[in-house]
Amino acid sequence: MTLPPRMSEPRSPSDVWRPRVTVACVVADGDRYLMVEEEANGRLAYNQPAGHLEDGESLAEAAVREALEETGWTVALRHLVGVHQWRSSEHGEAVLRFSFAAAPVRHDPARPLDEGIRRALWLTRGEIAALGERLRSPLVLASIDAWLAGQRLPLDALRRLPDPAAP
Repeated sequence: MTLPPRMSEPRSPSDVWRPRVTVACVVADGDRYLMVEEEANGRLAYNQPAGHLEDGESLAEAAVREALEETGWTVALRHLVGVHQWRSSEHGEAVLRFSFAAAPVRHDPARPLDEGIRRALWLTRGEIAALGERLRSPLVLASIDAWLAGQRLPLDALRRLPDPAAP
């Protein structure tokens, strides 16, 4: 395996390269998957409930929060499906995405959805694949296909250590 050339040593902590850390949920109900229709960068796109990890929260907390904020669904995480590394074609930055399998628990149809989210909908894998370029990223199908292939890691594979700065 050939290693890429090493970049120069960072001069300060702000010089250290950092990927965007995101989470997503593969929420299945029979053969249908929970998706969001959203406005992203001037176009209508389709994605799983997904978003960025916020400071102070665990990856699991972020996944549950994003599902609720984007769809109105409370979900229960079951497994870690995978971790995908990708360079976004939208903004050109590296993304490190943690995909979870989740079960739908309860829906609040009166809950306002995040800004830019038009609606939540349930689609089959075939319907999702047919969206083609309208998918927000190739990570959508990669996560579903990993789940369909039986890829499942226990949630306790992810551990969050206590924050030493917390009271």
